[in-house]
Amino acid sequence: MQRSALLDAARELLSEGGTEALNFPALAQRTGLARSSVYEYFRSRGAVVEELCAVDFPVWAAEVEAAMAEAESPEDKIEAYVRRQLALVGDGRHRAVVAISAGELDAGAREKIRAAHGGLVAMVVEALAELGHDRPRLAAMLLQGVVDGAVRRIELGAAESPEEITEAAVGMALDGVRG
Repeated sequence: MQRSALLDAARELLSEGGTEALNFPALAQRTGLARSSVYEYFRSRGAVVEELCAVDFPVWAAEVEAAMAEAESPEDKIEAYVRRQLALVGDGRHRAVVAISAGELDAGAREKIRAAHGGLVAMVVEALAELGHDRPRLAAMLLQGVVDGAVRRIELGAAESPEEITEAAVGMALDGVRG
């Protein structure tokens, strides 16, 4: 129960203030635990982020996969892939996934998270192959680059609304994959 409370508090801190807000004194304060008790559950801030990703990323990926499964054409699947990821930006689970760029994770943790992210990208490879791309894996990676750029723009609180950014990203993705 305490571990779950710590993860909930970590999500809140990440949502409110990004990776800078996630620290052990703040986690202790949010959960009512002594700071030393937080160390009983996690050895570092990176370990908190690693566990959040391990718990939250599969749920997030399942939501993207479900959205794609409802789509019929390859173009619709690609649109669902982009839209669902961008819709999840405001979700507290997303902050944890974005926090992996904080650079505090060890090589093993980074590799696990890269593999999970690769699974997300793999979801769209088939749709790209159906559209006739001769290198669908490369196209999927580039498509994810468009999504990642849109995510950063939304996260920054850009002048454009999240809806405008989403529409632009969907347009770029679909125009790009159609060639």
